[in-house]
Amino acid sequence: MTGSADPDAGAAPQGAPAISGAPDAVPDVFDPRGYADGLPHAAYRLLRDRYPVAWQEEHEVLGWPAGPGFWAVTRHADVVRVLKDARTFSSHLGATQIRDPDPADLPFIRRMMLNQDPPDHGRLRRLVSRAFTRGRIDRFEAVVRERARRLLAAAVGTARAGDGVCDLVASVTDDYALLNLADLLGVPPGERGLILDWTRRVIGYQDPDEAGPAASGPDGRPADPRSPAMLQDMFAFARELAAHKRRHPGEDVLTVLASDRELATPELEMFFFLLTIAGNDTVRSAAPGGLLALAGDPGAYRALRTGAVGATTCVEELLRWHPPVLTFRRTAARDTELAGRPIRAGDKVVVFHGSANYDERVYAGPHRLDLARSPNPHVSFGDGPHVCLGAHLARLQLRVLYEETAGLLPALAVAAPPRRLVSNFIHGLKSLPLRVDEVAGAAGTAYR
Repeated sequence: MTGSADPDAGAAPQGAPAISGAPDAVPDVFDPRGYADGLPHAAYRLLRDRYPVAWQEEHEVLGWPAGPGFWAVTRHADVVRVLKDARTFSSHLGATQIRDPDPADLPFIRRMMLNQDPPDHGRLRRLVSRAFTRGRIDRFEAVVRERARRLLAAAVGTARAGDGVCDLVASVTDDYALLNLADLLGVPPGERGLILDWTRRVIGYQDPDEAGPAASGPDGRPADPRSPAMLQDMFAFARELAAHKRRHPGEDVLTVLASDRELATPELEMFFFLLTIAGNDTVRSAAPGGLLALAGDPGAYRALRTGAVGATTCVEELLRWHPPVLTFRRTAARDTELAGRPIRAGDKVVVFHGSANYDERVYAGPHRLDLARSPNPHVSFGDGPHVCLGAHLARLQLRVLYEETAGLLPALAVAAPPRRLVSNFIHGLKSLPLRVDEVAGAAGTAYR
């Protein structure tokens, strides 16, 4: 799908200048269905080269109503500028999702650290950082490694006893991300399936396979899964679990948060929401994406297995290659200019991580998987004040999973095309069939 050849056509803000002599239509990178086959690299390249800040019409799609439109930011330098300049590009004004929230829900949404600007954001980030310490995460590595080893061995054993194929998402990576996070938070074993249910509902709401039957709002349209009404069960669980942790403290993050007197109950609820959803889905999306990349490049996988490249740099390149988050939204707090385009106060400005990570202005050979690439300033965990708080935990989990995979499997090969999440927000995989028998990987198949 494409937008208008003139970036000022349709719903573009008044006064946005036309680009003369541009024969190419501005591609539509808003439609969630456009990501069902992988990153739209041709569209990203055209935008970076000709329309680095391009107006996008926010048309009605998948039952969700049309919106006012937004500026798509696709070059690495401009993405970094937007993410770092919180005074100009606010997370607070309209929150951080492309779709505008219901105005009645906005005060509620702004309780979340993700949807705040400094200095309020800094206060909450400092509070949660007390629980999310590097030391706690590093001590967690032994648990993570044992889990990776156990899940991989079980999946491979079952596959080899059958047709030699396993769905890595269903057999390994969904449980791996979920159980690691549940241990860190201190969620009881019998309740852990709730995390995956909530993640699918909130993150996968654009994909019928993930979201399930859509609940309807008062107007008959799909209800926003991030609205207060749709999150009451999660918040009730958070309150009950926090009360339990105060009575029975443990060595987990929620115990620390529940005992922090500076943290109000609504703030704790929003932290639980953020950690449960973002903490789970970052690894849940990145892990199979990285293994898919390795399966498509046997030479790179051999380099990892033999130690020719280290797992730490490998993680960074795989994150660049398959960023777990596709977009984040900001709202212009004042009139400004970006890549020569006038941006008016109140305009939505959306950064595209997948495009920035392949910007030829920053990366030599961006479509070459180079596990030793250095420097590697990808924006897969964001930048600026909102850089991912759990990035260290995510990197640890990914490094361990790739190390254990390389130690167990001599080769990887994709047995069938992966099924991808229909989403313009999360770069997820719903299934990844891998052939794990002894002769797998004679020739890699590249799927992106």
